[in-house]
Amino acid sequence: MSNLSLYQLSNNYLEALDFLTDPEADLPIEAVNDTLEALGGELEDKAINVAKFMRNMEATAEAIKAAEADMAKRRKALESRVKWLKDYLKGNMEACGISKIECPFFKIAIQANPAAVNILDESSIPEQFKEQVITWKIDKTAIKDAIKAGKIVPGAELVNGTRLAIR
Repeated sequence: MSNLSLYQLSNNYLEALDFLTDPEADLPIEAVNDTLEALGGELEDKAINVAKFMRNMEATAEAIKAAEADMAKRRKALESRVKWLKDYLKGNMEACGISKIECPFFKIAIQANPAAVNILDESSIPEQFKEQVITWKIDKTAIKDAIKAGKIVPGAELVNGTRLAIR
């Protein structure tokens, strides 16, 4: 396990849970249940060890998420710099009247883009070129409030589920 470990687990649980939760292993849930059952111990001990392992996985996931955010930020900065350099090079080539530069590694050329439509006044466009798009968003909070207030909302109901809380 990495240095992100928040809790110490027994070796049996650690090895089993690490293997069972490997996303690349793609084990059926029955195999996971059977292995956990074979580890022995009381339900409370199993629950504590599984919760410890979950906390370790959550910490690893958070570290990955932070790394992804850092990488995305760096990628966007690089993409922005590339765009700036492209525009800089294109602008200077056009200003100097140069349309092509060749070297042993690549060829740089100013090329014409295909024709693109530029809309000057959307309201002047004939109806035959317009497509109506309608979207709906269901306001679940308003539905919940209405049902709690005693109103019947066709197609909706309030349900109470359960969740696992680890504090």
